[in-house]
Amino acid sequence: MSNSTAPIHESAALLYASTDFAKLNWLELQWAAWYLWIDNPIIATGLMSFLLHEIVYFGRCLPWVIIDATPYFRKWKLQPNKIPTAQEQWECTKQVLFSHFTIELPAIYLFHPMAEFFGMSTWQVPFPPLSSIIPQVAFFFVFEDMFHFFAHRALHWGPLYKHIHKVHHKYSAPFGLAAEYAHPAEVFILGTGTLAGPLLYCAFRRDLHIFTVYIWIVLRLFQAVDAHSGYDFPWSLQHILPFWSGAEHHDFHHMAFVNNFSTSFRWCDRFFGTDNNLKTKAA
Repeated sequence: MSNSTAPIHESAALLYASTDFAKLNWLELQWAAWYLWIDNPIIATGLMSFLLHEIVYFGRCLPWVIIDATPYFRKWKLQPNKIPTAQEQWECTKQVLFSHFTIELPAIYLFHPMAEFFGMSTWQVPFPPLSSIIPQVAFFFVFEDMFHFFAHRALHWGPLYKHIHKVHHKYSAPFGLAAEYAHPAEVFILGTGTLAGPLLYCAFRRDLHIFTVYIWIVLRLFQAVDAHSGYDFPWSLQHILPFWSGAEHHDFHHMAFVNNFSTSFRWCDRFFGTDNNLKTKAA
C-alpha cells in the first residue's frame, strides 16, 4: 500500500495510473471508483466521511426509536417510567443535526489534508490486512476511553458543567438519539478523543489507512448510541465482556449525574474509584 500523498486537486485518474485494478477486491474497486467519480480527493474524502457518520449514526438510532415505541421491550428498560416522547426525540434530533452541520462538517472537510499531513493513506488501494486493522482499532478504543474519562470528569467541574456539559444531561433517562446531543464545545472536546488516537498513531507509525479509521468510527458510533439507549438486554455486550461499559453503566451516570465517566470500558472508573454506582444508589 502506497503512503504517498495526493497533491491538492490532482486528478484521481493520475492517482490511480499505476494501480492494477485486477488485483483489487470488490470493496477496493468501489473505493477507487468513488475517488475517480468525484475526481478530487479532498472533496471525496470529506463527503464520504460526513455521509458515513450521518448514515451510521441515524441508522443505528432508528432501531432504538422503534424499541422505545414498542411496549414489549419495557421489561429491559433501565428506567421504565421514563420513555422519550416523539417531541423530545424530534427536539433532540434538531440539536444533533445543528451540531453535525456546524461543528462536525467543517472538521470532517478539513480531515483529509490533516490526515495526509500526518501520513495517513486515504485514496490508496488495496486496504491494509486485518492483522494491521485489528490492533490499530483496539488502540483507538483504549486511547479514546482514557481521554474521554479525564475530559468527561473535567466537564463535571462546576463552571464547565454549568456552561457546557449540562446540555448533554438534559435527559436523565437517555435514549439513542441523545448520544451526540451536546453543547458544540463538548462535541469538539470529546470528539478530539475519537480523532486524536488515529492522528497520533499515524504521526508516529505512518502506516494508517483511513479505511481503518472508518471501521473505528463505525464501532465508536455504535458504542455511543447503544450506551445511551437506556436498555440492558440479557444479550447485551457487557454480559459477555464484563469490562465493557454498556448502557447499564452510562444510564446510571445520566440518572445520578455522578460516577461512570468512561465510555467503552470500566477500567478507568474502577481504578479511580468512580465506578461505585451501587454505593450511590444505596445512599
